[in-house]
Order: sequence, then C-alpha cells, then structure tokens
Amino acid sequence: MKIFSLALLLLTMLSCNKAKVTELETKLASSQRENELIKGQLESVQRTNGDLLNRMEDLSVISKEGATSIRESLQSLSGQTSYINELNRSIQRKDSINLALVTNLKRSLDNVNDEDVKVEVRGGKVLVSISDKLLFASGSSRLNPASTNVLDKVSRVLNDHQNIDVIVEGHTDNVPVNGRGIQDNWELSTMRAASVVRQLVNNFGVDPYRLTAAGRADNDPRGDNNTPEGRAMNRRTEIVITPDLDEFFNLAQDRGTDG
Repeated sequence: MKIFSLALLLLTMLSCNKAKVTELETKLASSQRENELIKGQLESVQRTNGDLLNRMEDLSVISKEGATSIRESLQSLSGQTSYINELNRSIQRKDSINLALVTNLKRSLDNVNDEDVKVEVRGGKVLVSISDKLLFASGSSRLNPASTNVLDKVSRVLNDHQNIDVIVEGHTDNVPVNGRGIQDNWELSTMRAASVVRQLVNNFGVDPYRLTAAGRADNDPRGDNNTPEGRAMNRRTEIVITPDLDEFFNLAQDRGTDG
C-alpha cells in the first residue's frame, strides 16, 4: 500500500514537472517570437534612418547647388544693373550735350527767320536745317553772300564743342536739274554739301576731321513734292550734329566681353 502511494506521488510530481516544462517552453517560444519581432522592427527603423540620412545628404547637395545658382543669379543681376545704370548715365550725358547744343544754336541764330533755319533733336541727333534760299541760287552749288552770316553763327557753336562730329547733308526736291554742267540732283546735293563743308573749314576754322559731306538728292523729303510749299521744304541743307558714341560702343564691347 505504501509502495502504491509512493508511486502515485511520484507520478503526480512528474506530471506537475512536465506541465511546468511545457509552460516554460511555451514562454520561451513566445519570447523568441517577441525577440524576432523586436529585431525586425529594429532593422526597419535602421533602414528608415539610413534612408533619411541619404535624403539629408541629397538635400544638402541640392541646397549647395541652389545656393550657388542663386548667388550666380544675384551676381548677374548686379552686373546687369550696373551696366544699365552706366548706360543711363551715358544717355543722360548725351542728352545734356544735345540740350546745350540746341540752346546755344537757337541763341546764336535768334535773329534768323525761323522759317529759314530750324533747330531740332531727331533720333538722338541735333539737326540744323537751313533753307536753300539762304545758301544757294536755284540749281547752283555756289554759296551766296547771305550764307556767311548763318554759317558763321553755326561754326561758333561747333567750335565750342570739340567732342562732336558733323555731317553736312544736301537735299533737293524731285525736279530734275536743268543743265549748268550738273548731271542730276544727286550731284547737286553732294556739291552743295561739299561747298558748306569747305566754307566751314576754310572761313570759320572748323576741324575738317570732324566733318563729312553727303548728298541725299530728293530721297529724304520733309514736304510733299507735288506742291510748291513742299518742294521748298525739301530744298535744304542739314547740318547733323552727332554725339561722341565711343562710350556707348565701349559699354557694348565691355558687356560682350563680360558675357
């Protein structure tokens, strides 16, 4: 009887131990699964961190390139602003010279009939337009005595402004030239311009290197050649006073060099 009881006790203890072993094995398996899960989560976090770091590096590169691009753009804008400001200053200087020329010419010619001599600014140039009846006889390139007074007054202004160039342009109406050894209006207008240039140089001391003579014939009319009044407007000599454009060309050349 005692032996049976002892055997039963041993069986009971064995069964309990087996249950505990099973419980421990279950807990161990659960812990392993949790460890695997934690390990997987850790690896996922590490991969995410790596991606973030890579993106931060990319953003850093982009940021550097962007900053460089912005800096270059600002430098370019600054250069363009300086160029525009300098160009504006040059234009203002040229306008100031033109204004001074117009003022001086009008003051000098104030006793000349306004219908016979006109002073104006056109296309950035100062023009003195002189009716041919003050300078020449009809169909002739020989200056008449009345021309001396007008050309003397104009030459004084030209000599006061040594940094300007002058083009003397002869203009005619569209009526053909009648004989007198002159072939056509081209020749007449050119000869008249040359006569004015010769007078400015020989009689009034204008530097010949600043002067150009040109004939336009009837190709730049101011009036209607179909009317007597229009033809009278077209028969004229224009003294075209141009500013010194070297500073503009220098600016453009510097701009081209700067790229």
